[in-house]
Amino acid sequence: MLGAIAFSGKAIIVKLAYRYGVDAVTLLMYRMLFALPVFLLMAWWAGRGKAALTRKDWLGVIGLGFSGYYLASYLDFAGLAYITAALERLILYLNPTLVVIFGWVVYKRGITWGQFAGMLVSYSGVLLVFGHELGAQGSNAALGALLVLGSAISYAVYMVYSGEMVKRLGSLRLVGLASSVACFFCIAQFVLTQPLSAMQVAPQVLWLSLLNSTVCTVAPVLMVMMAIERIGAGMTAQTGMIGPLSTILMGVWLLDEQLNVWMVAGTSLVMVGIFVFTRWAKKPATADQKV
Repeated sequence: MLGAIAFSGKAIIVKLAYRYGVDAVTLLMYRMLFALPVFLLMAWWAGRGKAALTRKDWLGVIGLGFSGYYLASYLDFAGLAYITAALERLILYLNPTLVVIFGWVVYKRGITWGQFAGMLVSYSGVLLVFGHELGAQGSNAALGALLVLGSAISYAVYMVYSGEMVKRLGSLRLVGLASSVACFFCIAQFVLTQPLSAMQVAPQVLWLSLLNSTVCTVAPVLMVMMAIERIGAGMTAQTGMIGPLSTILMGVWLLDEQLNVWMVAGTSLVMVGIFVFTRWAKKPATADQKV
């Protein structure tokens, strides 16, 4: 539960940092710069006594790091400049459904009618909140939602293709290596696209970035992994349902975001839909249950 709350705090910190005039590229660079030593240590620790990576392994790590941690993070940070933290979290919360859709497209895996119903309910909730923000903010809301949806899709690609790598390298080693690769991508993006003077930011941005890299990045990764080890992936996923709620409450408290009937109704639909979706995901589908 603490891991889910910490993950959801990332959007709040990013929105707070934007108040000091920093751009997404610079903000992401600082987050990854502070997190890089920890990820390198994680990769080294998990790789002790293990076989060295082959060329194929390195290509896989680079590809997964680019998709799952660099591109997903950049699109997410960019999208948060245009939409509320609550809508961002609801869109990202759809990630399990995107993974299943990719599995259906790429591996021809079946989707049960229960999963399909859960997807319809959860997507309806996101559309409800999005429609309200679109009416209030116009095209900016559409751009922000598309960027965050791109982030969710990019991370879903990582989830779909990381299975074999996890079996070969282990989850902790893969996360450490892929995240380190993403850190280098983010730093390189800053060097190639921004003047060095862009590193001069308000002290608050540095402190927020340090908080983001530790409390909202490294710590929740470790907490979620420990939770999976102790209570299993299913129960961990259910406790993760606190994420959208904590984002909404922190957004109202720290960002002065409005808590309205559209947000409450949309969030409720998303959580109910994902609950139904995950419940049916545990049950083997018979032929007449597949879409």
